[in-house]
Amino acid sequence: MSSKGYSHTQIGWIVLIASGLSLLLMAYILTTVESHWIGFVGLVVLAACLVLFSTLTVRGDEQGLEIQFGPGLIRKKFSFKDMESCHEVRNAWYFGWGIRLTPHGWLFNVSGLEALEVCMRNGRRYRIGTDDLANLAQFVRERINPPS
Repeated sequence: MSSKGYSHTQIGWIVLIASGLSLLLMAYILTTVESHWIGFVGLVVLAACLVLFSTLTVRGDEQGLEIQFGPGLIRKKFSFKDMESCHEVRNAWYFGWGIRLTPHGWLFNVSGLEALEVCMRNGRRYRIGTDDLANLAQFVRERINPPS
């Protein structure tokens, strides 16, 4: 078993582009038309979404995985000793991006449909969206089921 860690950051290009264009449009409207406090609140919310949900970083070491959105204000840790199994899955398009509760457990995703579903010993399931599915799955499997 390798002691090498895992680290990968996925950029949510659609989130970046859509939020960025929406920010520009709202800023234009607020500066050319009569501004209202609700518009400024919307601008702040869009800016926060742009910063918080534009990337998803997955890091792993010998103890577990940590996922973080954007600069790391939103994060979750998973211990390998609490994991039972993992499976490569494809999410339905309507599951969307961000943090969602789906019929298959919690989803953490910024782009695409591929994810690693992690099944915990307590019965909970989590899906981690990634554009590096094969490498993430291999890294996790080697730590859940180490070779004898």
